[in-house]
Amino acid sequence: MPSCWGCCRSPWLEVVSITCWVCRYNDLHVFELQEPTRVIEWIGEKSVCVAGYENSRRNEILQLLLPQKLYVKEKQGLCPERDFKVERGGFSDHPVYGLRHVPDTSLLVTSGPPDSSLQVWQLAAEDTDVIKSISTIPTGNDSKKPWTKIATTLTRTPCVLHGSRVNNVQITEIESKKNIYTAASSSSEEVSGLEFLDCNTLLACCVKGQLCLADVRQPQSPLGDASVPSALSGEQWCMGVSPGLQGSDVNAPTIARLSSGGQLTLTDLRNIPKPLKSAKCKVSAASPSAEFLCVSWAPVLDGCLAISGFNGTVHIYDTRSWPESGGEAEPLFSHKGHIFSGMDNGSDFPLVTTHAWHPWKPKMLLSAASDGSLHVWDWAKYHRNS
Repeated sequence: MPSCWGCCRSPWLEVVSITCWVCRYNDLHVFELQEPTRVIEWIGEKSVCVAGYENSRRNEILQLLLPQKLYVKEKQGLCPERDFKVERGGFSDHPVYGLRHVPDTSLLVTSGPPDSSLQVWQLAAEDTDVIKSISTIPTGNDSKKPWTKIATTLTRTPCVLHGSRVNNVQITEIESKKNIYTAASSSSEEVSGLEFLDCNTLLACCVKGQLCLADVRQPQSPLGDASVPSALSGEQWCMGVSPGLQGSDVNAPTIARLSSGGQLTLTDLRNIPKPLKSAKCKVSAASPSAEFLCVSWAPVLDGCLAISGFNGTVHIYDTRSWPESGGEAEPLFSHKGHIFSGMDNGSDFPLVTTHAWHPWKPKMLLSAASDGSLHVWDWAKYHRNS
């Protein structure tokens, strides 16, 4: 581990180029990680966590401070820092497939193969720059289980929602490792994503596309079930939860589900069996690895969401413009920068592994790809035929 993670420019993170395409982007920052990441998790308003996911070696977990220009809220002149800084770092013996920060704490929870256990980490205090492993939460440690999906929340105590199949979804207090909820379900369907809707309500999305809703105040009630159309039953699915859900009325959410074939379905949890809208995304082929499917709602732009995991592109859609009858939807904007960075390196086209919206800059996103590229980009205006 380097002797200093964050007070100087890190050799573990290299800026490749900083470019501005006047007609397309307000900003486009292109960086290169030493190893690719499939997680981008916000830590407050100024930094993110990334982590390696290779099976054959120890993997870094890094907390990166964004360049100043990307987190100041007021208009700023010339900014002296135009690169990420590595604030803190640590090493995981597991590939990191999932990483969540516990809100308002210095705790991280990670998951990944070869077993279903969870690793708990402490972001270091100001006088040290190490991300420290502090405990492991066992969940059966069955290597035959899919890796555990996770979500975190802070109620009275820090908790983690976790599970690999519907019948083993549970909530555990992080510090005491006490189980405080177990889903009463006989379904063994594999889970692709989990989210807290509020402190009492959780949502699971199955790989086959079913949505399952449960109330932790009624531990004996089974998770609900909402099937997808039989015509799409052979595809794999992930979900994105509207950011307006956090702390709001659970009766008003919209859930986006994305299939490996490029189908997008929007659902109101007040009427799960009847989708609000659906559309076919403009993707050239099905996702080559459904593990990297990602759909997320913009926290500021009403009705906009982003999808990735099909190729080296991130597509932005405005769901308000979709016709009620469905059909193919045109993206507002397509970020193809990872394709071009792969061409520059003389390698095969990379696959976008994940993306995340900036919490308050309306059109700014971060995206990462399988070649280790990490992009931060803000498109200048809507481009329907990008």
